Amino acid sequence: MFRIKGQAGKDLCDSHLSVTRRDVLRVGGSGMLGMGLGSLLQLQAASAASKDAPGIPGWGKAKSIIMVYLQGGPSHLDLWDPKENVPDKVRSVFKPVDTVLPGTKVTEILPNIAKILDKTTLINSMSYTPNGLFNHTAAIYQMMTGYTTDKVSPSGQLEPPSPKDFPNFGSNIIRMKPTDTPMLPFVMLPRPLQESNVVGKGGTAGFLGKGFDPYTLYPDGDDMDMSKMDRIKIDDLKLRPEVYASRLERRAKLRDAIDGLMPEIDRAVAKTNLNEYYDRALNLIVSGRARDAFMIEREPSAIRDQYGRNTFGQSCLLARRLVEAGTRVVEVIWPKVANSDNHSWDHHSGLTERMKNRSGPMLDQGLSGLINDLDDRGMLDETLVVAVGEFGRSPQKGVSTSGNGNSADGRDHWPYCYTALVAGAGIKRGAVYGKSDKTASAPLENPVHPGELLASIYHSFGIHPETIVYNHLNQPRELVKARKIDGIFA
Repeated sequence: MFRIKGQAGKDLCDSHLSVTRRDVLRVGGSGMLGMGLGSLLQLQAASAASKDAPGIPGWGKAKSIIMVYLQGGPSHLDLWDPKENVPDKVRSVFKPVDTVLPGTKVTEILPNIAKILDKTTLINSMSYTPNGLFNHTAAIYQMMTGYTTDKVSPSGQLEPPSPKDFPNFGSNIIRMKPTDTPMLPFVMLPRPLQESNVVGKGGTAGFLGKGFDPYTLYPDGDDMDMSKMDRIKIDDLKLRPEVYASRLERRAKLRDAIDGLMPEIDRAVAKTNLNEYYDRALNLIVSGRARDAFMIEREPSAIRDQYGRNTFGQSCLLARRLVEAGTRVVEVIWPKVANSDNHSWDHHSGLTERMKNRSGPMLDQGLSGLINDLDDRGMLDETLVVAVGEFGRSPQKGVSTSGNGNSADGRDHWPYCYTALVAGAGIKRGAVYGKSDKTASAPLENPVHPGELLASIYHSFGIHPETIVYNHLNQPRELVKARKIDGIFA
């Protein structure tokens, strides 16, 4: 029998991976059409060459991404898409102010972001129609994976994370674009994705397997503890005092020697990639690269102050340090549970005070500090920054759109129109994409689905959004069923 060694059937249909069993089966069928293995491989190469042709705006520009995830759903009308000449129930209590972009305004609680919009693209036409009630967990899952789930409860919440879930986009990226440095490829901080008691939904590698889960950095302390980033613990990235790096490396050499004498055992565990995972862990610990990146106290005080001395600001600073050290994906999750009070974005009540004195200033200083710092260091050209929530807030105050109660100074969930900010890695500078209507209720021009935003992220990494992955049942699924947003790339 003529046999070709290939990877298991769960491989990705991507040009840089080995021949799969499915490809081999195709060879047998294609023989009836006069097409052999050589012809098949030539066609695959030609297809890859046509897709990867240079000159496509934004293609492969990103080497890393910092996702600033504003879980809770910030009010677009009270941040970056204020409306004038509208009824009092719609108008923000915060005054619109000019930005560096002529004709573009944000509210007065974003004075620093107003100064850096010339480095970003604002997407004012994010929009989707939800499946059932649009509550946080289902919306978070869609934003992070590109898929909705079959099981949505009447409240819109989902079941806890499952190995059957679709992967977080970060897991897909590190699977297809593995880092070649001894560094954590994917880090999530400073808290998990969460609504009520549903923790981590949409934040795992799902059916890709735990090997592609993020490294989670959740410092001790509650969500109101603004100094928790000063108490980061990274014990699992340190060598025990009695184990020297040279000693650990000698152990690795001994392991290799034993493996060489046991070919049968080696073949038996080949599919588990034990050597690959062991070597990754060894290199990560011995190099100390990740450990050093977490030492945020080494940053000059002026830089730390630039980001803001709070959990969100210091998380953004740590994200920059991680990317600088070689991390591929960092997800900075807003440091408050989605459906909660204080500095949460879930403003069903007390919007004015909470946004003015808590969430607004933290976002303004942390996000502007991150973009300025990346740009000053020359890192923005290869680092994609995305700031977005799972939805916006209702144009009218005091009304219920999701089954929740709302005060006269509160806005409910609103997925039909909201804003995202993107920057770096081939994204246009100083641009506004899309336009909302008079009351920011719906897109007036160029609506953008969350899946299209994810497709644009994959495109930035040189990954085709339609790339096929195989789920836990070995069924083919696209990374995301959407096309990239052509108009945001330079």
